[in-house]
Amino acid sequence: MKRKQVEVSSLAEGATNRTARRPSELTHIDRQGRVRMVDVGDKPITRREAIARAAIAMQTATLEAILGGTLKKGEALAAARLAGIMAAKRTHELIPLCHQIPLEVVNVDFYPVRERFELEIEARAVTEARTGVEMEALVAVSAAALTIYDMAKAIDRAMVIGAIRLIRKTGGRSGDFIRSGEAPSPR
Repeated sequence: MKRKQVEVSSLAEGATNRTARRPSELTHIDRQGRVRMVDVGDKPITRREAIARAAIAMQTATLEAILGGTLKKGEALAAARLAGIMAAKRTHELIPLCHQIPLEVVNVDFYPVRERFELEIEARAVTEARTGVEMEALVAVSAAALTIYDMAKAIDRAMVIGAIRLIRKTGGRSGDFIRSGEAPSPR
């Protein structure tokens, strides 16, 4: 099967950001083109928040078993919430070049979307640091989605994890980012 190559723009469709960068301005690449860790020592400590989401599609019966807490492996939502929080705290160990940052809070919530047979996962991470917290929120929803899959795979191996995306980020030198077209949290 031949795959079509797609050119990726510096700004994802549906997103707004004041500071899209050209490849020559990437912060993790030095002048010689080598990968490097960004020096954040001179940046001010500011309050930063990020919200990320993921979706996991499944059979109706699987969604109902997860929501009803009737899976043989146990309470999937509790396990996934804990996995998301734990993963966010270890992001610097999982993603190369990420700084270890002090997390003030990580929340992981779940919202069923019954008409699409999906479970929407949302993580919110907050810190006061010299660098952002987007990766922690993205890692949290990813680990939570994988945990849901693991907990329910005995009854539905066809589940599909997808739509992992940053919804919003605030704070820092690059300013705020808000993904357009996303519904606000049902909280």
